[in-house]
Amino acid sequence: MKVLSLNVGLPREVTWQGKRVTTGIFKEPIQERVMMRTLNLDGDQQADLTVHGGVSKAVYAYPSEHYNYWRSELPGMDLSWGMFGENFTTEGFLEDAVYIGDRFRIGETEVMVTEPRMPCYKLGIKFGRADIIKRFLASRRTGFYFAVMREGMVGAGDDVELIEREQQEISVADVTRLYAFDKDDVKSLRRAIQVEALPESWKGYFQHQLEKQTEQ
Repeated sequence: MKVLSLNVGLPREVTWQGKRVTTGIFKEPIQERVMMRTLNLDGDQQADLTVHGGVSKAVYAYPSEHYNYWRSELPGMDLSWGMFGENFTTEGFLEDAVYIGDRFRIGETEVMVTEPRMPCYKLGIKFGRADIIKRFLASRRTGFYFAVMREGMVGAGDDVELIEREQQEISVADVTRLYAFDKDDVKSLRRAIQVEALPESWKGYFQHQLEKQTEQ
């Protein structure tokens, strides 16, 4: 497992559907090593901190393996590393084999997997098409966020080493499945809210889903 590309970018203002919008989704690959801190990488920022960034969403990883799927889905579109707004374009691990709470060593750092990426309208800005939001979620190719447990220098080419796995109950793919596809899977919902590393916002959402099921 490794980081194929390290991608960063600062927020910029663009016009989308007649309105001026500030977004940090535009990331470009860089070759130099940079410091990864608790809230982001040096040289990288999120625009709307109410829904992006924060401790549990400090760094976003997207598997390089998904790019071929999108190239077949979106022929003619230039899909270079960082297209999905990811900080790390990775190789060797996918959503169904990565579990909430997994800890990895990347370069000098240690990170923990927290949640999948849920698409917002700014992905539509990057792709120039609003339908990418539904297509992204339907594909279940979401990528995943890391919390930074130990700061340090990282760069393209760094190995990604699994150093701790506390549970194999709820994967990144399971969170997406419970959110968008199997909302009535009571057994899995109950397991999910017991996963310590899952952010409280997700636990609250799944608890609400459980209560709706028990009321029926």
